[in-house]
Amino acid sequence: MNFFNGLSQNATRLLIGAAVGTAVVQSAIYDVPGGYRAVLFDRFSGVKPTASGEGTHFLIPWLQRSILYDVRIKPRNISTTTGSKDMQMVSLTLRVMSRPDMNQLPKIYQNLGLDYDERVLPSIGNEVLKATVAQFDASELITNREIVSARIRDDLLNRAREFGIMLEDVSITHMTFGPEFTRAVEQKQIAQQDAERAKFVVEKAEQERQAAVIRAEGEAEAAATISRALNKAGDAFVAFKKIESSREIAASLSGSRNVSYVPASSGNLLIQVPTTPQA
Repeated sequence: MNFFNGLSQNATRLLIGAAVGTAVVQSAIYDVPGGYRAVLFDRFSGVKPTASGEGTHFLIPWLQRSILYDVRIKPRNISTTTGSKDMQMVSLTLRVMSRPDMNQLPKIYQNLGLDYDERVLPSIGNEVLKATVAQFDASELITNREIVSARIRDDLLNRAREFGIMLEDVSITHMTFGPEFTRAVEQKQIAQQDAERAKFVVEKAEQERQAAVIRAEGEAEAAATISRALNKAGDAFVAFKKIESSREIAASLSGSRNVSYVPASSGNLLIQVPTTPQA
């Protein structure tokens, strides 16, 4: 009986030791999943200067602990309302694709913490938007949108780099103006359309005038040509016209049922038409 009691006690100790050992081993390792990096904090020396990559790593339990950072690209919208150079109110929305600089993760943890993007991007985004929009008139923001977007992107890239944040893409997705400027633009468009319509009417009238002048010149030239031909032809032209008239008359009479023809050799060109007896 004492033997079995001693055996069970030894087994219990072994189980307890194995459990403690397993817990110690598990607490001495940490995993970094894909798309993440880990910053290691030491209670004595502070934040380690390099971040750990993906995979399984070792640490000293209680003395060290790991902080995971998501280093994948994250989208964010930054909106602001500001004034242009000509004092027009402009509302803009900026879409930013950002990720942390993996080489500066320890510094980011020391200075900003895990919510670094919440602390930095909205503030520097509003700062850059306001500073850039103030350099352009409202109309220039519309006509030079690519230039404005490029300047915002360059300035924001430089500002974000100071905080260890990399920007993969920056673009303006929304831009609206105050109601006064919108009405002014609409009135300008209407005025331009009216001007184009009036210009078309004037050009059409000018083309019709030129066409009338060309027709009149052509008719005058035709009349002069006919007059010269008549003067040159003289009586021959008149005789030719008589022959044409006679042919037309003969063609008309030949189609009538009340006209009869006799041979020319009979010598009598008159047709005896019976007369109606008088009552």
